[in-house]
Amino acid sequence: MKRGELYRVAHPGNDPKRFRVFVIVSRQALIDSRFSTVICAPIFSTYDGLASQVAVSTDQGLKHNSSIHCDELVSLPKSALTNYIGMLAPDKVEALDDAIQVALELPG
Repeated sequence: MKRGELYRVAHPGNDPKRFRVFVIVSRQALIDSRFSTVICAPIFSTYDGLASQVAVSTDQGLKHNSSIHCDELVSLPKSALTNYIGMLAPDKVEALDDAIQVALELPG
């Protein structure tokens, strides 16, 4: 399990969809630790062009063009991340970092 990997998760929380794709955003040290959860960002089929969103496409293993919504970070059990979809390209991981920085209002 690595930062930037995409997983399809069944029945995530109160989500009305049967499945939702998430990307792991936790730092690698946390992912490799004994903790049972990781921080993830959901992927939606809508893209509003916000600075806290990252456009992703079928190149990342998705069925259609979508976007990562960094304003909606969630903690998910590692055990729920079993249906591997793909991995973000390095430039998308950089864009993800920028979007998280915007979403959390971290200094640049």
